[in-house]
Amino acid sequence: MKATIWHNPKCGTSRKTLAILEEAPGVDVTIVEYLKTPPSREKLAQLYKDAGITPQQGLRIRGTDAKERGLPDADAHTVLDAMAAEPALIERPLVETDKGAALCRPQDKVRDLL
Repeated sequence: MKATIWHNPKCGTSRKTLAILEEAPGVDVTIVEYLKTPPSREKLAQLYKDAGITPQQGLRIRGTDAKERGLPDADAHTVLDAMAAEPALIERPLVETDKGAALCRPQDKVRDLL
């Protein structure tokens, strides 16, 4: 099975999620450090759709100015534009496998994708 994780190595939840993926038998993991190589706006929209969540639910609030900018109450188009311009607004980690996608907070959510 192939898995892609949009990862921030400074995030404990992201590191724990990556460890679960790396320890799972038969999983070929692609690691994308999304702050260095952000997903496109279109890829984010697809990931959130596949995960069954809205872009607002994938918005990182902690440590960002998202609230001050009104992003939690903004429409999906505005949120996706903001995330594409500023990847630090993307909550992590996002994981995609053949079984779908998920925002893996808590990290054990990744097990549903294996």
